[in-house]
Amino acid sequence: MKATGVVVEYNPFHNGHYYHLQETKKATGADCIIAVMSGNFLQRGEPALLSKWKRTKMALLGGADLVIELPYAFATSHAPRFAFGSIYLLQSLGAESFCFGSESGDAELFSKTHEWLNDKQETYQEHIRSFMNNGLSYPSAASRAFESLDIPLALDLSKPNNILGFEYVRASRELGSHIRPVTIKRKNADYHDVMLGKGNIASATAIREAIFTNDAEQAAPYMPGYTLELLAQEQVEKGTLMNWERFYPLLRYQLLSTNPSEINRFYEVEEGLEYRMIEAMKKSDSYETFMKHLKTKRYTWTRLQRACLHVLNKVKKDEMLAILDSSPSYIRVLGMTGKGREYLGSVKKSLDLPLVTTVSKYDSAGLRLEAKTSLVYAQGAARDILRAEKEEFNTPPVIV
Repeated sequence: MKATGVVVEYNPFHNGHYYHLQETKKATGADCIIAVMSGNFLQRGEPALLSKWKRTKMALLGGADLVIELPYAFATSHAPRFAFGSIYLLQSLGAESFCFGSESGDAELFSKTHEWLNDKQETYQEHIRSFMNNGLSYPSAASRAFESLDIPLALDLSKPNNILGFEYVRASRELGSHIRPVTIKRKNADYHDVMLGKGNIASATAIREAIFTNDAEQAAPYMPGYTLELLAQEQVEKGTLMNWERFYPLLRYQLLSTNPSEINRFYEVEEGLEYRMIEAMKKSDSYETFMKHLKTKRYTWTRLQRACLHVLNKVKKDEMLAILDSSPSYIRVLGMTGKGREYLGSVKKSLDLPLVTTVSKYDSAGLRLEAKTSLVYAQGAARDILRAEKEEFNTPPVIV
């Protein structure tokens, strides 16, 4: 069987995601689509709107055949490590290609840009450092550095999906991977759009904004019926959908009860950020207000959210780096269709990594971190800890 991979969060699954999966099948001719999906916490430093199990079901109903979990350490890291972990897992599962959405829509352009930048890497890094020394955030500095090199190509690395796509291609090249990159041009909505537009495709950002401003009915045309049903199920079961405001009291407690020197030991807390966090917290009764006080020109909103996430989960630098400095050490299956089960059966004996379907039967640093952060996630919905623990350790893969 021929497999292709996609890297996803599905927060929540919407019509644009459905379009991407259908176009992926057409572009690659794959028999099986493998989705590497982030768990309860996401790359932009946010809690997922609803559980990974519900999002897995959305993915399978929407066209994916096999869903595996991107471990917390990679799922909540900066773009290069996020991409590396994702591509490594797809390579480990024998995918022949991977397909990503981009503003460009030209896979060859990503490969050529990587080759050109690789030749100019030293100069590129010098320019990045120079722009950062002038107070720019890393993404802005990298974009400005790219522009300053006057590359004879048209890839716009200021666009979020182009940036991620470039990192996927770079990761596959650094791994010496045979996996072929394929890209689908994004349709209608930009990644950061906060307004619902014309047609039936909107960004996940705009859909979440509508859901949390009591405008969910207007968001309904932009999502498949099964997404709406699973969102409603989650609200009934947990009483709410997740966002940062649900976790802000827990974050405040961590900042109030932890010594600044200890806060500095949490991953991505650098350059005295712990003191700024404490001061911002004292002036803020909501997460939104807290972030506005915390924001600086040097750090992006996403970068700060990730730091807050690691403080919330009490994830220390040495704990994260021990995982990130190596490769993912297991393949955790979250769900599959009959086709996904067939594909797994065909590659199972040739896998280099252990295949995990029940967490309680396997132990690793990555899975221990996953279990810890899942219990924190459960607290956002004030869920029973024993029930949440049982769900994390004993839930079998979702079957569609």
